[in-house]
Amino acid sequence: MTHSPSPHAPAGRLPARAGIGLKSQHYRDILDTRPALGFFEIHAENYMVDGGPFHHYLGLICQDYPLSIHGVGLSIGADQPLDEAHLDRLAALIERYQPASFSEHLAWSTHGEVFLNDLLPLAYDEASLARVCRHIDEVQTRLKRPMLLENPATYLEFASSSLDEAEFIAEVVQRTGCGLLLDLNNAYVSCINHGRNVRAYLAALPLHAAGEIHLAGFAEDSDAAGDRLLIDHHGSPVDAAVWALYAETLERLGPLPTLIERDNDIPSLALLAQEAACAERLLRREVAA
Repeated sequence: MTHSPSPHAPAGRLPARAGIGLKSQHYRDILDTRPALGFFEIHAENYMVDGGPFHHYLGLICQDYPLSIHGVGLSIGADQPLDEAHLDRLAALIERYQPASFSEHLAWSTHGEVFLNDLLPLAYDEASLARVCRHIDEVQTRLKRPMLLENPATYLEFASSSLDEAEFIAEVVQRTGCGLLLDLNNAYVSCINHGRNVRAYLAALPLHAAGEIHLAGFAEDSDAAGDRLLIDHHGSPVDAAVWALYAETLERLGPLPTLIERDNDIPSLALLAQEAACAERLLRREVAA
């Protein structure tokens, strides 16, 4: 089986291997043990300062591992201009470390001068489409590189939407030339919450533009009607259903850089590396096919 690489991936792309999020409690373990991981990913907003221990350790770790930078605060979908000061800090961080990849969420988190510490959904209509494309164009111009846009995990939808989510994302990719960060946990969470077929949703996404995959765990609850409700909490191992989607996606697309996300109840470095090794085995299987 042969696969073509994503045409939208930047020239300095991440290796088609498994990585994990870089957590401060693991800095010393990483430097002492040099785990067999393909890359590390950081949240940009944790490093938007000039110096300090985070930069000290990141500089050392980046000598041995490729880096992906993942933004959580640009508020791409907000109904207001991008925060220029935030974008300047992001540009300085990317210039400093020259990561192999930069990504952000299809979501919003700002309203006026208020920052809401969440990734909130937006209406999928023509006004939102024009605004998101304008913001992505601004980001890519300022950063002088393409970005990856992550499909969101959502719990409610807007009755005013005139496009479905996959159509909206496909149109954004077409208009801006950005890539797709394919979060399979988000896809599964959203489709369960909204009663949709996750495989049909994935088939409608612009998968040719996928430059990275995210895998994570979810929590389970029930809504007011007693229906199943999944929460994208990044606080548990990847679920079996998401692993199945991952295997199917690799069969379709070939090996892609894959991140194991864990932001809550963070286990030891060894346990995270074991979970990444599960993804690595599936990636190697596709390379060998």
